[in-house]
Amino acid sequence: MEDQKQNWYVIHTYSGYEDRVKINLEHRIQNMDVKDKISQVIIPTEEEIEIKNGQRTTVAKKVYPGYIMIEMELTDESWYAVRNTPGVIGFVGTGTGSKPTPLEDPEAKLILKQMEAEAPRVKIGIDKGQSVRIIDGPFIDFIGVVDEINAEKGKVRVLVSFFGRETPVELDLLQIEKL
Repeated sequence: MEDQKQNWYVIHTYSGYEDRVKINLEHRIQNMDVKDKISQVIIPTEEEIEIKNGQRTTVAKKVYPGYIMIEMELTDESWYAVRNTPGVIGFVGTGTGSKPTPLEDPEAKLILKQMEAEAPRVKIGIDKGQSVRIIDGPFIDFIGVVDEINAEKGKVRVLVSFFGRETPVELDLLQIEKL
């Protein structure tokens, strides 16, 4: 059989079981000796910084829950190996009994590039107009209203009332908490 091009395919799994399905797939690829046909199994994720209880934690957030990308050469053997892996519901883009449709190259590249984003996104549990308490710095224990959020820099502008006047104060996200 001549060498075929490896393409990216998307497989549907039960949401929340992506990691387990990836491990199952990798074991099957080894056991069924289809390493030459299936080169990569990826769960599309992106880094996100969550701020909880005044602590920054970086978490990998699944971009498409319930889906895994797989780079493979589509043969009967590789198709069978993936399709019959525990936790795999099926390929995205298949009719009944027909072979799956690969992702278009620009589509696959966009998803892979999104995963390699240089800076993690900051997930902020506050919104503009929300009341917050300042928990650190010279304005500790003051209560203010969020006026502006700069997620990229991890900063917020809070309007704090001094002597009956609203004064904007720029703070780090770690210096405030939701009321």
